[in-house]
Amino acid sequence: MSLFSSTLNNIAFLFGFIAIGFVISKLKLLPEKSAAVLSKLENMLFIPASVLGTFSTNFTQDKLGSYSELLMISAIIEIVVIPLAIIIPKLITKDRYVQKIYTYGLSFSNFGFMGYAVVLSLFPEIYDSYLIFTLPLWIAIYLWGVPRLLIANSGQHQSFKESLKSFVNPMFVCMIIGMIIGISGIKLPNWTSKLISDSASCMSPVAMLLTGIVVSSISLKKTFTTIRTYVVSIIRLVIFPLAFLAIAHFVKLPEVAFLCALCSLAMPLGLNTIVIPSAFGKPTDDAAGMAVISHLLSAITIPLIFMLV
Repeated sequence: MSLFSSTLNNIAFLFGFIAIGFVISKLKLLPEKSAAVLSKLENMLFIPASVLGTFSTNFTQDKLGSYSELLMISAIIEIVVIPLAIIIPKLITKDRYVQKIYTYGLSFSNFGFMGYAVVLSLFPEIYDSYLIFTLPLWIAIYLWGVPRLLIANSGQHQSFKESLKSFVNPMFVCMIIGMIIGISGIKLPNWTSKLISDSASCMSPVAMLLTGIVVSSISLKKTFTTIRTYVVSIIRLVIFPLAFLAIAHFVKLPEVAFLCALCSLAMPLGLNTIVIPSAFGKPTDDAAGMAVISHLLSAITIPLIFMLV
C-alpha cells in the first residue's frame, strides 16, 4: 500500500504544477511569451545549476572509486538501451523530429525528479548509491541526448559551428565544471553552494508549469488519442523494466545495483523533451502528450513493477 501511496503522491505533486500551468494559461493570466521565458530560464539557469550541483557533489575520487562496479553496470545498461531507443521510433513514425523526441524519451526516463523521490520513499538506504548510479546517465544526456537529439536540427546538414554550438550548451559546460570541482575536491563557499542548490530546486516545478502551459495550447483530444504516444510510454514503463527483470533472473546483480537499475528503468519519460526544444523554438506537442500520458500510466505501472520484485 505504501508503494501505491508514495507513487501517487509524487504523481499528484507533479500534476498539481501541470494543472496550475494549464489553468493560468487558459485564463490568460500570463503574458503571451511566458513559455519562452520559462524555457529559457530552465535552459540557462535551473537545469545547469542542477547539473553543476549533481556533479560537484557526486563526481569525487572517493565515490568514483567506491562505486566503480555500480557505475559500470549503469553504463552497460545504457549502452544496451540506447540502440533500441534509436531503432524503435523509426518503426513507429516517419517524422524525423518526432523520432528524435521518442529516442530521447526511451533512452532517458525521468530518473531524476521521479526516480529520486521514489528511491527516497521506498529505498532510502540506497539513495546515495542511486545518485552515483545515475552519473553515467547524466553524462550520456549532455554528451549525446541534448546536443544531438533535442538541440540539433533534424534531417538538415549542420556546419561545424552549428554542431559546436549545440554541443557546447550551458548544461554541458556546467557538467564539465561540476566534474572538475568534484574530482579536484574544491570547496565552494556556503553562499555559492546555496545559490546552486536553490536554483536547482526550481528546475522540476518550473518544468511542470511549462508542461501545463504547453498542454493548454494543444488539443487534449489529440493528446489522449495519439496511439504512438501510448506505444512509446508502454515500452518505456513496462517492456524495458520487464526485460531487465528477465535478464537479471539469469545475470545475478548486487542487490543495490539491481534496485538502482530497476528504479531508473521503471520511471516515466522525462520532461527535457519539452523544456529544451521549447527554448529553441521547436514544436513540443508530441513531447507534452508523451509526458502527460507516461506520467499518468506510471501511477499504475511503477507499483506493479515493484510488486513483481
